Amino acid sequence: MSVRPFAVAGLVAVALSLGACQDSGMLGGVSTRSLTPIPAQTVALMQTKGMSPSDPILIRAYKKEAEMEVWKRNSSGQYALLKTFPICRWSGQLGPKLKEGDRQAPEGFYTITPGQMNPNSAYYLSFDVGYPNAVDRAKGGTGKYIMVHGTCSSAGCFAMTDASMSEVYAIARDAFQGGQRAFQFQSYPFRMTATNMAKFRNDPNAPFWRNLKEGSDYFEALKEEPRTAACGTKYVFGGSDVAAGSCTPRVDPLVAEKRENDNRQIAELVAKGEKATRVVYQDGSGNPVFRQQLPQSSFAALTESDKDKELAYSAKDYARHNLGEVSRPESLAAGPQEIEIDAKGRPILVATASPAAPGPTKAAASALATKSAKGKLEPVVKGPTLLASQDAATETKPAAPARIAVADAEGDPATYKKLLGNLFGKPEAAPAAPAPIADAAPADEKPASATPSTRIAARHAMRVREVTETAATSKKTEAPKRHADAAAPAAKDEKPRAKN
Repeated sequence: MSVRPFAVAGLVAVALSLGACQDSGMLGGVSTRSLTPIPAQTVALMQTKGMSPSDPILIRAYKKEAEMEVWKRNSSGQYALLKTFPICRWSGQLGPKLKEGDRQAPEGFYTITPGQMNPNSAYYLSFDVGYPNAVDRAKGGTGKYIMVHGTCSSAGCFAMTDASMSEVYAIARDAFQGGQRAFQFQSYPFRMTATNMAKFRNDPNAPFWRNLKEGSDYFEALKEEPRTAACGTKYVFGGSDVAAGSCTPRVDPLVAEKRENDNRQIAELVAKGEKATRVVYQDGSGNPVFRQQLPQSSFAALTESDKDKELAYSAKDYARHNLGEVSRPESLAAGPQEIEIDAKGRPILVATASPAAPGPTKAAASALATKSAKGKLEPVVKGPTLLASQDAATETKPAAPARIAVADAEGDPATYKKLLGNLFGKPEAAPAAPAPIADAAPADEKPASATPSTRIAARHAMRVREVTETAATSKKTEAPKRHADAAAPAAKDEKPRAKN
């Protein structure tokens, strides 16, 4: 087949100015990297699945899982999964790209033509995803040159290793040469499962993600590429009626059945107590198979199940891939933070109230002291058995954790930044806590035992003595009584300073 479209693509790429990932053409001539054949192992895999290198393709990307799937149409006429590639790096947060410079990798449905393939990329090889599309523009989205490229560096792009990008590029190139005019690139925040939809149901981006799921449901139920169109700020998916411009397309029975089943599962998960959460990254993430080549603390937040799960690719093989210059490796060290949120998308903080120290009961006070002839209260130190029983009598259960919703985020990332600004960086220095007032025992008074119970008994006795002496000296005056803990209520009523 003719490679003329790629010669044109090369000329277009040279003309492009620097983009979001600073992708640029090589002025020194056309690179031969774009001519690398599909690996023999992948060609053999195609044959086992009833595919050929010239069959049409479709690509799906998932941010949270950091995976990119290449699907191919097989001999049955439906799409089947050919291969899954780990994404080395994506930047930003879960959610769509909104404006140029926000470091967000886009989410949505995009069309890739031969003219968007760049064989002379400064990032090994690349193709432009086509952001902004009609839906992005309807929402006021700005930006350009958002790429899928080699080299593990991202500023709004999907970065693969050079070896992975070479293979993806070759698969797309052969599909174009086989007659495919354009392939669909589907970009998602995560896999559109019932579990994920239940977990992220209160995220400010949830309405947009439910719209994306409509297209995902169509593809997964029928294994056909959904026709897409923009109706205002929403996607519509379907067949010929969407291609004809309908904003209310007919829903295929198989697609309707899948949506109904998923909605039922979501409702069951919520009824069982599935928490609504939001995931926050310092600056995107990458697939854990590249952990060995990144800073030692990177991906530290991954659970053992994440590390040991069965992958659709060999972690050992990808660990040997050359990553090139990794963008912001320090941002990977913190790992993602999952935050519980309420129905309005506001973070829910769990606060555990420390129980106040219980005062002595009347029975305990009388057991600890006897009255002397002078009217003073003298401590009576009993054996360990009595003191232990006294401690048990005054013991209280700790208060249950309180769930507190703070600050209405209403989908505003700035609000989350105010709330969670120190989540990843260096925490602000907390104000120095006032030194506790020590309950010093009189110099001539020594407890009979060095156990905590005897020390408590001595302190309680001292407090009772102070109260009695003060009452005796102020019998005929209007001076207020003073107590060792008189300042405590004021400290408890003091409101914490709001963080800026």
